[in-house]
Amino acid sequence: MLYQELIRRKRDGAELTRPEIAELVAGITSGKLGDAQLGAFAMAVVLKGMTLSERVCLTECMRDSGAVLSWDQGPVLDKHSTGGIGDTVSLVLAPALAVCGAVVPMISGRGLGHTGGTLDKLEAIPGYDAAPDADHLRRLVAQVGCAIIGQTGELAPADRRFYAVRDVTATVESRDLITASILSKKLAAGLDALVLDVKYGNGAFMADLDAAEGLAHALVAVGNGAGCRTVALLTDMNAPLAPAAGNALEVQVALDLLAGRARHERLWQVTLALGAEGLVQAGLAANLRAGELALEQALVSGAAAECFGKMVASLGGPVDLLEAPERHLPSAPVIQPVIAPRDGVVSGFDTRALGLAVISLGGGRRQPSDRIDPRVGFSDILPEGADVRPGTVLAHVHAADTDSAARATQAYLDACQIGDRAPSRALIAKRIGPAQGDKPPA
Repeated sequence: MLYQELIRRKRDGAELTRPEIAELVAGITSGKLGDAQLGAFAMAVVLKGMTLSERVCLTECMRDSGAVLSWDQGPVLDKHSTGGIGDTVSLVLAPALAVCGAVVPMISGRGLGHTGGTLDKLEAIPGYDAAPDADHLRRLVAQVGCAIIGQTGELAPADRRFYAVRDVTATVESRDLITASILSKKLAAGLDALVLDVKYGNGAFMADLDAAEGLAHALVAVGNGAGCRTVALLTDMNAPLAPAAGNALEVQVALDLLAGRARHERLWQVTLALGAEGLVQAGLAANLRAGELALEQALVSGAAAECFGKMVASLGGPVDLLEAPERHLPSAPVIQPVIAPRDGVVSGFDTRALGLAVISLGGGRRQPSDRIDPRVGFSDILPEGADVRPGTVLAHVHAADTDSAARATQAYLDACQIGDRAPSRALIAKRIGPAQGDKPPA
């Protein structure tokens, strides 16, 4: 089978068969399909699109390009977010789901663009190993119930190469290819159920609600088509989800919630909503209310905190992280307040600008080879609706030096809007997925 003929067929709008897609993915994995041909195929998909059948086939073939994990216990459940600012849900939700009876092998990623990555946050914890070998991963999940790690070399290798080519050929934005990329990695973890947090707003990759909804429908259709019970929530990212942005600072927020020291309402609500959907999909809760109650109990009782602590220690982190985070999380040498210049209320954010400001501080990557400074970012972010007057502290900047702190302070003032009243928006705009009473796909 000639690769150029398959590329030509897709270029001309034909629907590729499963054997044809399998041949292409095998060529991606082996390297027999050259970068030029892979880029041409990606562009053909951008221009002509794929049917649902093609998307399912591509996802399954990319999943099967490497190892597919299997588990002796279950149900196996995971959550994925399309990325935002202050999104620390995974750190709280994974152990809470495990306490509720789920097996949670959470394969997470690094920061992408202006958004922070779960792995970058966890690696702010000294000693944390986000890439354990397969035997260690299995022991950890069996003993603790959850593990938040990165994609190993064995999982969906076709996706890794395909994404690298898409990144330099202006084909990243294809809904078909985004869907296959996300789900191939997740399904390689051997999931029974998956809940998706698809974000929209000025801090999300898809600012437009309709575009985010289209992606959610594509992800849900392919996930269910590949045999994994999948549901998505469309959540607001027009403001930071948590009162911090930056790796160690967001870990601190998650630890405070787990330990019961603080509860930030936006983060709490999204965590419960996603977790309840996941428990229902996995058959661990009869309905959403029962799922929320189970998660609340896991968090309020301290059981989720204990589970998280065991996971961190098993992956090389400190055993007393939850009890004494200040002893272990790195702290920036310069911490200074951002002062409100006038009376009013916090009426909105340019949330993407806040993410870019964290990158400018050194908390994200401009190039793939860049090293991240886990100490930097913003903390104590006042939420929308907070009353302010001249002198009110809007947030704190954490920086490596006074010059970068000054630049970040100005960037924050530019991004934080002070007006007469706060906007009224739903935190969770929509649910996309099968009805709760439907049976899982065969």
